[in-house]
Amino acid sequence: MKNNLQFDFVPDKVKNTLTIRREFMAERQLVWDCYTQSELLDRWFAPAPLTTKTKSMDFSEGGHWHYAMVEPNGTEYWGYTEYLKIRPIDYYTSTDAFSNENGDINQDLPRAEWLVTFLDKGENSLVETVVTYKSLADLEKVVEMGMEMGITLTLAKLDELLLQLTQ
Repeated sequence: MKNNLQFDFVPDKVKNTLTIRREFMAERQLVWDCYTQSELLDRWFAPAPLTTKTKSMDFSEGGHWHYAMVEPNGTEYWGYTEYLKIRPIDYYTSTDAFSNENGDINQDLPRAEWLVTFLDKGENSLVETVVTYKSLADLEKVVEMGMEMGITLTLAKLDELLLQLTQ
């Protein structure tokens, strides 16, 4: 049944965007919770075999999420998300950046604006994420860094978590 779930990964080199659409076998509220609560994000938000750990999170307008994706050998890749606008279970907007453990933004790597929309699709939910980069070079850099494979593996972990949470 998973093979029938919608998954689109669409780079747009004119608008410097990535549009990612992913269907999940769960109600919208639960999917929203998985995207917006640190204790749930820590259970899925990294491609296997990496894990995620939250240093701090305030899911509110003007708030942030400071986290690391951690390799099995302990190597950490830090990220920093700032939340701009939140409309519970419909959408949120944010900026996303690579950072260090202290939350200092890495100016050498691309930053992006994210619009994450949550929709009902029959008994399932559809999450549409539009990631906008400042330049074509930034878009091409994240694609080159493996964004498509990374997001595919990450969202597969969310499928597993949703299955656990709905049983």
